[in-house]
Amino acid sequence: MHVGQPSQTAIITAAARAAHLVVDGEPFIFHDTVAAALLGEHAEQIIGFHRAHGEHLIMSGVRAQVTARSRYTERRLAELVRDGLEQYVVLGAGLDTFAYRSDPAARVAVFEVDHPATQRWKRELLAAAGIPLPETLTFAPADLETADLGSGLAAAGFDPSRPSLVSWLGVSMYLTAEAVAAALAAVGRFAPGTELIMEYALPPALRDERGAAYAEFALPAAAERGEPWLTFFTPDDLSALLERQGLETVEHVRQADSVEPALWRRSDSLRPTDLCRLVRATVPHRPAAAPAVTASGGS
Repeated sequence: MHVGQPSQTAIITAAARAAHLVVDGEPFIFHDTVAAALLGEHAEQIIGFHRAHGEHLIMSGVRAQVTARSRYTERRLAELVRDGLEQYVVLGAGLDTFAYRSDPAARVAVFEVDHPATQRWKRELLAAAGIPLPETLTFAPADLETADLGSGLAAAGFDPSRPSLVSWLGVSMYLTAEAVAAALAAVGRFAPGTELIMEYALPPALRDERGAAYAEFALPAAAERGEPWLTFFTPDDLSALLERQGLETVEHVRQADSVEPALWRRSDSLRPTDLCRLVRATVPHRPAAAPAVTASGGS
């Protein structure tokens, strides 16, 4: 994101979630009923573009991507909240709307982490749309490329001694590998039982035909708007990185497998691609170190 300018990626992804309910038919993959209002003056133009060109690979591809990853993540969040989870961290939150529309928000503390400029812009959009800030929401400003994530969250009131869910969607590909590793190391120091759901981009050799075609359009466009994709992972390489940073991989999930199969039996243009995947990982419960045994002498 250029300093002083809104994140175009944040606008595009929020508009895709909103357009899904307008352009695509049932069954809906994800219901974001706040995104259109939050976008304000940006909404109609971009949603109109989806109406006019919704079957294009890029337009349908981004709708499939953002709805599937959000459904997977919020479904897991709901399961964890039912089991007593009290903290939800949204890294690179952009124009995420969970805190403003979901019933579980009343029962879970939400920490939105993003660049300070993006958060100021989001607050302006929320105010303009008349969307109130929930009492359960805390903004934790941080530039994920340079900031100490753990310290920033702690300063915002996050309790690292209690388990949490950390979602990191549509962000890692825009950061350097060093910044990704640093953020994962911070999450790896959170309480045992913490879960991470992270979206990551595949290198060219692992993309399917549809994913490669999508990347051919999307990656140059992202670079042109000043938000290039920088980092790519194979599943094995990412699992190894997660382990080094104190996390255990639970599963890697293709977009096709991230939602119920029935949701891909469609008459519209939404189809899964294999360009980006999700990984779910946990901070393991490690056994306490055994007490040192000392030799004792006798007479």
